[in-house]
Amino acid sequence: MQYTVVLEIQEEGGYSVQCVELPGAISQGDTKKEALANIKEAIELVLEVQREELEKKTHIGQSEISKIEVADVA
Repeated sequence: MQYTVVLEIQEEGGYSVQCVELPGAISQGDTKKEALANIKEAIELVLEVQREELEKKTHIGQSEISKIEVADVA
């Protein structure tokens, strides 16, 4: 799965980065490489929390959780 991220140079140094599709996935790093590695981890954590919350709300046997791929519209 691919996500779009916005990487910005910070005035005080380093980079901030956030995921467009997952507004809660925000991170930073001293270098571009570090910031991109950190946002990958942040995205994984947000997705894990979302999955856990969804599982709490669904009843086993009555609901099915699936993944779908959506074409890029850009």
